[in-house]
Order: sequence, then structure tokens, then C-alpha cells
Amino acid sequence: MEITRKTRLKDVIKTPSGHDIIARLLYSLGMDLDVIRKTPLGLLKIGSLKSLSMGKLNDRSIDALIALLGSLNDEEASESEGINVTWWKEAVFYQVYPRSFKDSNSDGIGDIPGIIEKLDYIRSLGVDAIWCSPFFDSPNADNGYDIRDYREIMPEFGTLDDVKRLISECHIRGMKLIIDLVMNHTSDEHEWFRKALAGDPQYMDYYMWKDTPNNWTSFFAGSAWRYFSETDKYALHLFADKQIDLNWDNPQVRKEMYDIANFWLDLGADGFRLDVVSFISKKEGLPDGDPTIGKLISFTGIEHYFHGPHLDEYLREFNRECLAPHGAYTVGECPGNGIMMSRMITGDDREELSQLFSFDHIDNPGKKRFDLYDFDPSKMIPELVRWQTEYSDRCWPTLFFDNHDNPRMCSKIDPSGHYHGAVNKMLATMLFTMRGTPYIYQGSEIGMTNCQFSDISEFRDIETLNVFEEMIGSGLSDSDVMKRISAGSRDHARIPMQWNSSENAGFSDTAPWIKVNPNHTSINVHDEELDTDSILNYYRKLIALRKQHKTLVYGSFKKLRSSKKILAYERADDERFLIIINLTPNEIRSSLKPLSRPLISNYSQPSRKLMPYEASVYMIS
Repeated sequence: MEITRKTRLKDVIKTPSGHDIIARLLYSLGMDLDVIRKTPLGLLKIGSLKSLSMGKLNDRSIDALIALLGSLNDEEASESEGINVTWWKEAVFYQVYPRSFKDSNSDGIGDIPGIIEKLDYIRSLGVDAIWCSPFFDSPNADNGYDIRDYREIMPEFGTLDDVKRLISECHIRGMKLIIDLVMNHTSDEHEWFRKALAGDPQYMDYYMWKDTPNNWTSFFAGSAWRYFSETDKYALHLFADKQIDLNWDNPQVRKEMYDIANFWLDLGADGFRLDVVSFISKKEGLPDGDPTIGKLISFTGIEHYFHGPHLDEYLREFNRECLAPHGAYTVGECPGNGIMMSRMITGDDREELSQLFSFDHIDNPGKKRFDLYDFDPSKMIPELVRWQTEYSDRCWPTLFFDNHDNPRMCSKIDPSGHYHGAVNKMLATMLFTMRGTPYIYQGSEIGMTNCQFSDISEFRDIETLNVFEEMIGSGLSDSDVMKRISAGSRDHARIPMQWNSSENAGFSDTAPWIKVNPNHTSINVHDEELDTDSILNYYRKLIALRKQHKTLVYGSFKKLRSSKKILAYERADDERFLIIINLTPNEIRSSLKPLSRPLISNYSQPSRKLMPYEASVYMIS
């Protein structure tokens, strides 16, 4: 479909790219597609976005949008009846961040032997697969996501033999191991980049260079370009300035990455989580980004690479060369791809990725991680429900609320901690009763919270430190900047795992690499193991319920009510389940609540009212 200024908005959103790009822009403005779907605004032409955005978009931005829509391949996954049954749709995944999980050798840094030590604990939850964040050799500019050698292990984490043992020990326990692979960029200390700086033309073409930088901005603040005097050129880095983007248009680069993937699959790894994999293809010539779009989305230039011109082609090639021969699973980190474009990546017949992560529910519409605002859980529900109802049976969503890149969801909803138990169990109830593959991030199963950081010196995350400097440079006061970075820092998710109430939370015998949350004396695995009503044991009960009833995996999803106060939905096939969620800290009367006792609830005493943040699961005859 050709998009012009005369195309009506209701027609634009009929294409996958139009649907997701317009949705993304409206989301950044605090709106959703219903303003086009369900009101006369859908009859307006695309140029009307200028006024609809209250002047935030201009004529140049509209032209950039039309050009972008015309450049994207809108070939969707086909529709079909029935769901393809496979292990990863039924599995429960557990993410381990090695640096913060368990220190086995008293150096204050988590390691591979420490993970092995705790495999029985992970398995006791009912977990089927572990996603392990990077353990490759790295100078640690971004805690391992800047890889220096893809076939060697970071010395503080252990050895290659340790990783081989980790794979084996996972398999002995009936768990699979998914490795976090970074294919968009390497460290500037990687052998390929060192050869490029030495002037080797073969390796110069492994990366992306410009004589004069464009206006693209980095996800970690500032320009996305770094000058190197050795080449008298600028190299692209969408993230830290030591994370240099690879040139995936070079067939030799792709072959190198496929060889690396096959190396790990041959060693027994069961698949990959692929870091920012949707960014691997950039628009030819690396043109300037539209400044207005950049301001709305927060990253100038992102329209030229969030779903680049050859992304689907390269993912199919990767699948053909590596994944399919090994029967490997993949889950991609694909920021910016909405439901319809995600269907193009993960459809059963597309032969690209198994699944991907969508992040639109993590912050409220129009808000970003470092914004100061009161998170409203009811505002994430429409996005979650859309992925349940619009993703199609040919695709399968991921379910998560926490990961290594975001503050803890329980602290966003309940910063005071007054409803700590109820909120964490509410989130768990949604995680294990919605359709999709649930991902637990380490510590979520015990209700780990955000940490109180009192000074910039306590932070370790490079993004946080860069944003701090940028905000200080913009003229904000130190106190205001501290509030903002404390709201959004990734370090909240990276504090040590809280195993017990001892001095360093049972993580290490020595001072850890990052501070321990003082609340580890009351929130820890040891104490929760002994409490039958703990968050930890609630997770175990929910996972067991999901495994016992396949309806909670493959059954249909039907929204019954979604409001600012209540979410209610039904899962059904041979069985029927009703799930009712109170999204507020208030008691609420609801006619939806059955008279019978729930199968499981975060409140043990029955009540005709919905209690604060109540989450209850009923079997309906």
C-alpha cells in the first residue's frame, strides 16, 4: 500500500508498519490507537498528525514518517487455526544476572560456579530454562554486553570448563540453558576492532564509519559517534562509546557471528537471548534522523534502524545457518517493534525468531524510565491485553515485569512497600495465568525491591552515570538529578541476590561489587523458604498450577473487564479459569467475584470485597 499525505489514518494502521509506528507515536504522546480506531479521527489524513500531536510533529516529521512507512516490508505471518505445541511455550524461564547472583570465591563478584551452586534452588521453583546474561570476556564497560572475545569467559566469572559444566548440570536437572548473545556490537577491545584501527581494510568494513557524524544519539546519552584518530573517522556506537556497532551488511561479519553462535550451540547451549537484535540492520548511508521524532521517542535516528531494511532477511539467514540445524530457541530484544511488526519476526512460518520481548508495558504511556511520575498499573493493562488478543495463534508472547535493565515493578507500583506481599503476588498471578512464556528475573520470586541510593558514587551502571552527567550539564540541580536517576537506574535490578539475612545477604563473604539492599534482613530466600505464605512459595504454587492445567498455557484468553480498578479475564478450553485482579490499594465491591473459594489467591481469608491488589484464580464449572 502506498502511503501519501492524502492517506487516511484508519488506512495507514491497516499495514503492520503503519499500525506500529502510529501506535508508537501516539504512545509517546500518552494516547493509543483507539483514538483512530474508534473515533472520527480515523478519517483524517496522515498530515493531520501535526495538529493531533498538538504541534509536536511538523511537516518535516510527517514527510519522514511517510518515507519510513514506504521503506518497510509489510509481509506478515500467515493466519492459521490452532497453536503449534512446543516446549518453550509451556516452559517457565528464569533470568540470571551472573555478576549479582552468587559469589563462590569471595571476590565480591558473582560467577559461574555460584550459579551452579544454586541450580537446585532454581529447579525447585519449577523452572524449565535459564537465561544467563553475558559471561563472555569483556572489559565491562556495560557489564558484559561489550564483548571482547565471544569464545572466552570473563576471568572473574570463571572458565570455559565452568560454562561447559553449567550446561551439563542444567541438563542433568532437566533444564535448558539460553545464552545471552550480543550481535549488534562488539567491544572496542575486540580483535576485529583493533585490526580496524590498525588500518586493515578487511576489518574496517566490519564496523560502521563516517567522516562526519550524523545526528544519531546514543541510548546511553550523547552522540552515537566516537572519533578515532587512528582512522580519522567516527565509529557508530548506539550504546556505550566502547560498544562499536557491527556492519551487518558485510557478509563476512554475518559469517563470523554465525560461526560464534554455532560454537555455543555445538557445546550444548539450547538457544539465545539476542541483545537488541532488531538494530542489526541500518538504513544505507546512515542518514540524519528527524529531530522531532527523536525528541518524541527519545533517540534521534531510531527510525533508520529499529526494524532496518534487511532485518528479516538477516534473521532468516541466521535461522537457516544456526538455529534450525540445532533446533535452537531464540528470544529477541526488539525495542520499537509493536505487535504487528513483531508478528513479522516471530510468526511460525517466518523462520526468524521464536519469540521477542516488548517493553511498552514497563512504563506508562508518554513516560520514560528517568521521568518522575506515579506509576499507574491500570495503564499497563491495555498493552498487556493487546498482546494477548492481537498477536495471533501463529505467534507467542513473552510475559515479564522485571529484568536486568529496569527498576523493580513492585517498587514502581508500591514505592512505600506497604502492600509488598500483595503487589508481588498480584504480579506473579498475571505472569503465570496470562497466555505466553513467563520470565522470572532473579529475586522477583522473593519480592526484591528497588534500593535506596544516597550518592552518585554508589551507582555502577554506565547508562546511569552518563545520564547523570548529561542532566547535570543541562542545568538541573543535583537533588533533582538524583531523584531522576534513582527512579530509573538499572542498578536497582543489579544489586546482589538476597539469599539470607547475613551481612552481605549470603551473596558473598566479602564486600560486593555494588551495595546490598538493607532490606535483605527481611526479604531473603532463607526466611521465605520457611514461610508457607511467602512470595517465594506463592510462586511455586502458581507454577505448579500452570503445569497441572494446560488451559493456563494454551487456553483462549478473553478479557471480561479492564478498567482503572479491575482486570478480569478468562482462560478456557476443556477447562475454564476466571482471574480477577484489583489494580488499586483500595477495597472494591465487584459482582464478578464468585461465591466459591479461589484455587489460589494472594489473600488467605475470604471476603466479598476485592482486597487491595487482590489477585484470585477460580475454576469455573
